[in-house]
Amino acid sequence: MTIKLSEKDGAMRFEVHAKPRAKKSRIVGPRGDALEVALAAPPVDGAANEELVRVLAAALGLPRRNVTIVRGETSQKKLVAVDPAGLDENTLLARLLRPV
Repeated sequence: MTIKLSEKDGAMRFEVHAKPRAKKSRIVGPRGDALEVALAAPPVDGAANEELVRVLAAALGLPRRNVTIVRGETSQKKLVAVDPAGLDENTLLARLLRPV
């Protein structure tokens, strides 16, 4: 099973299912067509969203400015856009889905 990627305006987009208030922030893996991400931050004042951007950027080896939340700021289900900065689709998926 893998996550569904789409491309718009040069950015790779995918759905994320965020799980705030986890013990540890980490990418859990695919959940349907989305990527499940556990976040140690609470869903208060944008803390969980900031942590989500940090976790994804770190996993991809990209600066945080390359990862943006397009839709779902106040929801567990979010649409994230990544400026791949030269990464192809296969490399992006491999980095997101590699075992921790």
